[in-house]
Amino acid sequence: MTNAEKYRETFITLFGVTKNELQKLEYQGVDTWDSVGHMSLVARLEETFDIMMETDDIIEFSSFLKGIEILRKYGVRL
Repeated sequence: MTNAEKYRETFITLFGVTKNELQKLEYQGVDTWDSVGHMSLVARLEETFDIMMETDDIIEFSSFLKGIEILRKYGVRL
């Protein structure tokens, strides 16, 4: 599985969204991406990609697309 597939699957699994919804998905855009869901997302991504995000990046992680940008800072290519 590629990094891009792992990234997409994390959102699909955690938030119960479809692949077609991902490009426009934003924090609190679905009921499951609340503050608890956000921390679950961060934990899953850190584990999946063996990284540790800084607090500012966790706060700025506001959408599916923004997450791609943030993960690039940690050397994750999607």
